[in-house]
Amino acid sequence: MKKRNHYFKRVYWLFACGFILIGCSNHHSTEVKMKELEMVAATEEFAENMTVKESETERELERKPKTVEIDWSEYFDGLNGTAVIYDAPARQYTLYNRDLALTRSSPCSTFKIISSLVALENEILEPTDSTRTWSGEVFWNEDWNKDIDFSEAFRTSCVWYYRQIVDDIGKDMMQKELNKLQYGNCDISDWEGRLNTNNQNRALTGFWIESSLMISPKEQVEVMERIFDDHSDYSEESQKELKQVMLASKQEETGISIYGKTGMGKTDGIVVDAWFTGFAESPEGNLYFCVRLGRTDNKNVSSAVAKEIAIQIVTDYY
Repeated sequence: MKKRNHYFKRVYWLFACGFILIGCSNHHSTEVKMKELEMVAATEEFAENMTVKESETERELERKPKTVEIDWSEYFDGLNGTAVIYDAPARQYTLYNRDLALTRSSPCSTFKIISSLVALENEILEPTDSTRTWSGEVFWNEDWNKDIDFSEAFRTSCVWYYRQIVDDIGKDMMQKELNKLQYGNCDISDWEGRLNTNNQNRALTGFWIESSLMISPKEQVEVMERIFDDHSDYSEESQKELKQVMLASKQEETGISIYGKTGMGKTDGIVVDAWFTGFAESPEGNLYFCVRLGRTDNKNVSSAVAKEIAIQIVTDYY
């Protein structure tokens, strides 16, 4: 920066001296003198503008988070997976398995964070009066075979409950909110979830389950920050309600609270997406994280395993 300033000063004085010399040999010409002054002023303005632009660039670089890569393979025990942490106070991303961290796939039930947020913000979901009536259809998960409220629907990842919530939100509002959040590819074109060949039951399908909507683990982390950081556009009340249902681990001795949501999806009966994404609060500030496991033959791939890995990585990170 100092070298560039010195360079522009030299350019300025060379121009200035040159025009002064011209002025000495043409001291009777007012027109020439005016041009001299105009050129000197223009040179000075150019140098000042370049200095301002360089200062702005340097400030922008200072604001841009750092990214480091790390070997966390010991946590994964041979599983095909990735982990991303964004340390907000340090403004640093830490990535394990970078290629997979930047690869988009179906968010599955982690999307319940988003559908809950949108419904809460737009008063479609009222936590104190959130019970929805069971249709009587018997589902594979026994926890879903009853009337159910918001808290239990989130905890048991009840698809039929959230299918109704999403339909109440509607396409236009959902698209607007996903664009605002910059949520992966923001593609809700397969609203009904017909692309999901694992399930033809309308109550158990949607664009967020092995369908059109896709997001990468790094983007999951970025979305979590947009929702829960200090400058969030979302209300404190909505954040509070979400935190209540997302609480996964509270460590009294360290003061760390971990919040998140699991998600899991299959193709041809084989698990290809297993997620746990969320954030951790501590006295030092927030960490935003995501763990995703992909298909790994002869290994137990599940969202429960992803959750276990994520909590261990976050705990050890502190």
